[in-house]
Amino acid sequence: MKNADPFAAARARAAPAIERRPKEIRQHGEVRIDDYAWLRAENWREVLRDPSALPADIRAALEAENAYYEAVVADLAPLRKALFEEMRARIKEDDESVPLPDGPWRYWTAYRKGGEYPVFKRAPREGGPEQILFDGDRERGDGAFFNIGRVAHSPDHRLLAYAVDRVGSENYVIRVRRIETSEDLPDRVERADGSSGAVWAADGSGFFYVERDDHQRPKRVRFHRLGADPAADRVVYEEPDDGFFLHVSKSLSGAFIFIESGDHTTSEARFLPADASEEAPRLIAAREAGVEYDVEHQGERFVIRTNADGAVDFKLATAPVAAPGRENWRDLVPHRPGTLIVKAAVFRDYIVRLERRDALPHLVVSSADGAEYEIRFKEAAYSLGLHQGYEYDTQTLRFAYESPATPTETYDFDMKTRRRRLLKVQEVPCGHDRSRYVVERIHARAPDGEAVPITILRLKKQKRDGSAPALLYGYGSYGITIPADFFSSVLPLVDRGMIYAVAHVRGGTACGRRWYLDGKLDRKMNTFTDFIACAEALMKRKYAARGKVVIYGGSAGGLLVGACVNMRPDLFGGVIAAVPFVDVLNTVSDPSLPLTPPEWNEWGNPVESAEQYGWIRAYSPYENVRETDYPPIMATGGLADFRVTYWEPAKWIAKLRRVARGGPFVLRMNMEAGHGGAAARFERLEERAHLYAFALKCVGLDAKSRR
Repeated sequence: MKNADPFAAARARAAPAIERRPKEIRQHGEVRIDDYAWLRAENWREVLRDPSALPADIRAALEAENAYYEAVVADLAPLRKALFEEMRARIKEDDESVPLPDGPWRYWTAYRKGGEYPVFKRAPREGGPEQILFDGDRERGDGAFFNIGRVAHSPDHRLLAYAVDRVGSENYVIRVRRIETSEDLPDRVERADGSSGAVWAADGSGFFYVERDDHQRPKRVRFHRLGADPAADRVVYEEPDDGFFLHVSKSLSGAFIFIESGDHTTSEARFLPADASEEAPRLIAAREAGVEYDVEHQGERFVIRTNADGAVDFKLATAPVAAPGRENWRDLVPHRPGTLIVKAAVFRDYIVRLERRDALPHLVVSSADGAEYEIRFKEAAYSLGLHQGYEYDTQTLRFAYESPATPTETYDFDMKTRRRRLLKVQEVPCGHDRSRYVVERIHARAPDGEAVPITILRLKKQKRDGSAPALLYGYGSYGITIPADFFSSVLPLVDRGMIYAVAHVRGGTACGRRWYLDGKLDRKMNTFTDFIACAEALMKRKYAARGKVVIYGGSAGGLLVGACVNMRPDLFGGVIAAVPFVDVLNTVSDPSLPLTPPEWNEWGNPVESAEQYGWIRAYSPYENVRETDYPPIMATGGLADFRVTYWEPAKWIAKLRRVARGGPFVLRMNMEAGHGGAAARFERLEERAHLYAFALKCVGLDAKSRR
């Protein structure tokens, strides 16, 4: 039975007519015409640093898109307000994390009631008054955008280094604060990578950081000595290959600084003593195409997680610190096909492995005496978070457990006695009765016979009669797996009768590393056919109605939903594409763009290879828009986004509106943020309310009250 058209009135409204300025592109014997290439500003690098530099004609086009979006969804304002209030009601506003001990202190983060940003705190370990180290709400100031990167205290607990981004382009500024007086030192390091932040030398005299180059690539590791001119910061290591990005970290033992370089398939690591910042870093093992490894320190050895020697799902090896070369690697935990070693947390006397089998995580503890055991959990689908903390010489493991129906539970686990102690249960202020919900794990059958896991959250009382709407989420790239988290913001959808499902498609590592390899390069099409099979499985098994499945993905997940709606526009009731990577062919054909060189290992190199050009040409959403009926589509973008540049969703929506029928096709561009959108927690909820209200309207639930 065909659904009533919820956007009938919107279709009658005049949409922006984005000007066509045809640009001819010749590549591997094919001529493509790109009518909307002009939306990419010639000064795009400047725009990333300063969005006000956007040319007037492009700004006018984006503002017209925003105005059209607001007009199309004007009737959803009350629903968005209700969704926002329901999501906010599930957040304990004055919440705190469980403190992590470090020497004489305990460190944690907290939010105040009404606060948008975390407050970083500490208190004496044995009891005493708490201190505020960094107050995110106060530090934001009057700027439209503000995001906090890594915040790290010095080894002597006297100083605090913090990284902040005030544009959204992920160029962070690192400052240093004297904790005792709350005064900032004159030191100011710019163009830093926020994920590495400041990594302190052992004596606290300075810190290591990763500097981004003019292309936004994490290119150089530098050492900044406190009080020195940052322009003179020593280059510790500079990556010569534009396809390899850098990260710097410190071992949990505090003994070594690690400099990691890698693309999506190959990595290389160097190390130097944390108490010898002037030393040159030593190479552990030279990069070898297709071989990845990461390193931790334990006693006189390094513990290495690697896929070397055909260990597709990774193994653990050891090597002596004095001679860590590849020739000295010895297996510690051998490769077991189908069991992916995701992470190894290394303590003085224990190693904890986070593993994944059949889209479920597992924690395995091994001790110096060779004993090994697994920590068990019961639900059909769940998520585990491994919090290594600050301390190396400990027998306490901190981990978090949750599921789509179970709020986060934080535990301390004694690795010697094997006893777990519940420290905190995530509080849901409006009340949360998990018995009202059912979490299920089913499998869809892909066209080639693979069983693709799907995690489902629904109301227990809801009948499986094939009439319900569903929101189907997916990602499927870079080996990233979407965990079965407690995601309280989807509960307002579920409470209104919408099934929430996550498709664990190939391209991620839900079912091991092979799952990733079978969803990239020449096998990328598996990602899309897996996702379509998951949508069909929801319908065939009467979880959802045909025409009432709204698909949702962000970034590379936006590519996923964009490709799938081109392939099967008849199947879906709506599409939500957040900062979507939809102009794939043009982007990965341009090595000047920030992320393009390392992307070739994920998608192929269409610059040098006609065959690989053909792979991408076959699914790139922008290139494959069809002249047929499409469901309603909503895309979002961020003007300062260097990961998926703003023009990708803008071009896609313009082309959909010109070529396809149906819709409507709308774009909501954040003119004051980057890839992650708003960084403030309640502003983020407001953005999510826009997405969910659109999804509910697609399936006719926009006027339905909460159950």
